[in-house]
Amino acid sequence: MKYRPIKIKPILVVVPILLTCLCNTISAKSVTEYTNASKDTTKFKSIFDGKTFTGWEADKNVWRIENGHFVGEVTPTKQINTNSFLIWRQDKPADFEFYAEYQISKGGNSGINYRSEEVEGIPYAVKGYQADIDGENVYTGQNYEERGRGFLAMRGQTVVVESGKPPVITGIIDNTEVLKSYIKNNGWNTIRIVAKGNNMKHYINGHLMSETTDNDSSNSKLSGLIGLQVHVSKQMKVAYKNIQIKIEKP
Repeated sequence: MKYRPIKIKPILVVVPILLTCLCNTISAKSVTEYTNASKDTTKFKSIFDGKTFTGWEADKNVWRIENGHFVGEVTPTKQINTNSFLIWRQDKPADFEFYAEYQISKGGNSGINYRSEEVEGIPYAVKGYQADIDGENVYTGQNYEERGRGFLAMRGQTVVVESGKPPVITGIIDNTEVLKSYIKNNGWNTIRIVAKGNNMKHYINGHLMSETTDNDSSNSKLSGLIGLQVHVSKQMKVAYKNIQIKIEKP
């Protein structure tokens, strides 16, 4: 798929509007299964010391460390031509749980890429799965494949992806606006990614936002880089802290 620096809503994005009709044909999973799901703190390790870029690589005109946080920012006088990623260089995990806290400006657009690979010829660019984040919380929580198939699972959806076919909604977590209500417009939110085999779950503040099972053998990825995104924008700012990971070794 041709890369587009601005995320454009596809037809799939209108599906949440039809949830009332779908409820008669799609079985919703138990709400209690998804509510206040907290991470198991055992075996997690911190991958950001709050002081240095040790283990990470980025365009330092875009990314800096401030008050113990990674901060990514673009301004009207400091622009970027392509989405820029702060890349974790210590591993290319397959099955893992990722946890962080983030804060984003109202007009900001960011996300956490995982099981990703670098884009040849473009510094600090990666392609792969992304746990999406934006300041307006239009996209926050969904699964978006950067420089790939685009929108895989919208917020509120459990989705299965097959080769050569659009994603199929197999379950409804909750109404997208209900899930949006769990996301803070100001201040810090927590984000958690659970990737196991070809199944990927995205949580915000302990609430499952989307679940993707990728059976597309031609395009799915089972391991790769992790990167934090600053999106092409007139102006935006995002901060990350308390970044941790638990990697399941085979």
